[in-house]
Amino acid sequence: MRRPSLVMQYTKGKIKRVFLVRFDDGEEFIRKLGELAVKEKINSAALIFLGALKKGNLVTGPRKTVIPPKPNKITFKDGWEVLGVGTIFRNRSGPELHLHASMGKKRRVLTGCIRDKSKIFLVVEAVIFELSGFGATKGLDPRTGINLLRFI
Repeated sequence: MRRPSLVMQYTKGKIKRVFLVRFDDGEEFIRKLGELAVKEKINSAALIFLGALKKGNLVTGPRKTVIPPKPNKITFKDGWEVLGVGTIFRNRSGPELHLHASMGKKRRVLTGCIRDKSKIFLVVEAVIFELSGFGATKGLDPRTGINLLRFI
């Protein structure tokens, strides 16, 4: 088994295709994004998005700074403005989505990793930049217990 590198790893590639997407009220954001990745055979991509989420789940960091981390999960509801970024990489079971966002409602702000069945309120617009020219995947790292980017 190869030990994880203690230095930054990287590769380079190109932008292959660009998708402009509108998600509508009541749709499950992660599910619909995953369906698009399957339909269009997107193996690797970066994305930006903005709009509003009606309700869902967010991981707002670890409970404690230990490895493997235990996520601090919260639930939000009643419509929040959202602005975020994410990645899509394939693993053995299909597209693996990783979405981070900042969300606001009145004077409250949340930042974290969007999870599970987060539903759209009104609209979310996204720009997806499909990437090519390199091999990358996501896989479970036994040390951290999280899906990490791997270069193949």
